[in-house]
Amino acid sequence: MSDALAAGPDGRLRCGWGVAAPEYVDYHDREWGRPITDDDGLFERVCLEAFQSGLSWLTILRKREAFRAAFAGFEIEAVATFGDAEVQRLLADAGIVRNRAKIDAAIANARAAAGLHDGGESLAALIWSFRPDSRDRVPRSYDDVPSTTPESKALARELKRRGFRFVGPTTAYALMQACGLVNDHLAGCAVRDEVEEDRRRAPASLR
Repeated sequence: MSDALAAGPDGRLRCGWGVAAPEYVDYHDREWGRPITDDDGLFERVCLEAFQSGLSWLTILRKREAFRAAFAGFEIEAVATFGDAEVQRLLADAGIVRNRAKIDAAIANARAAAGLHDGGESLAALIWSFRPDSRDRVPRSYDDVPSTTPESKALARELKRRGFRFVGPTTAYALMQACGLVNDHLAGCAVRDEVEEDRRRAPASLR
């Protein structure tokens, strides 16, 4: 059993980070590693991973509802229309991370995702095409969890080629972890098998 596991408030063992704050428990159990297969859902995660750069994920989780309100529920087509007035509104919004480069990137990423739609493609199909064959990999400690992989590097390159910003290999791998392309819950984590079952049920077109 990994020493990186820790008991949550219900006594069940979880990945250690997943019990570090109350917000983490819910996110760890209900979201992290479970497949996100819709374009707007993936767009939200791309944006939030970019806003998290240099900050803690807990900061982003605590501001998440404010982000959703500020960015039109992360509807790709809506955010793609944002202009200077919206940028100024976002820079004045104390509920979110007021970083001009990251705000500009979120809008640019919406336009890039909308461009995929215009070409008959989807963001989900693009991202999931980089899903690695990691079915036999079960990390037992944090030392077994990489920060980048060949697939995350390839995904980052392709997203950048398509016009996306703030999507380096480390951010791309964090996205893959969060959205179910990989299952990095540690061996012995109470929700690892649930997450793996959810991944097996992902649409065949994305697997």
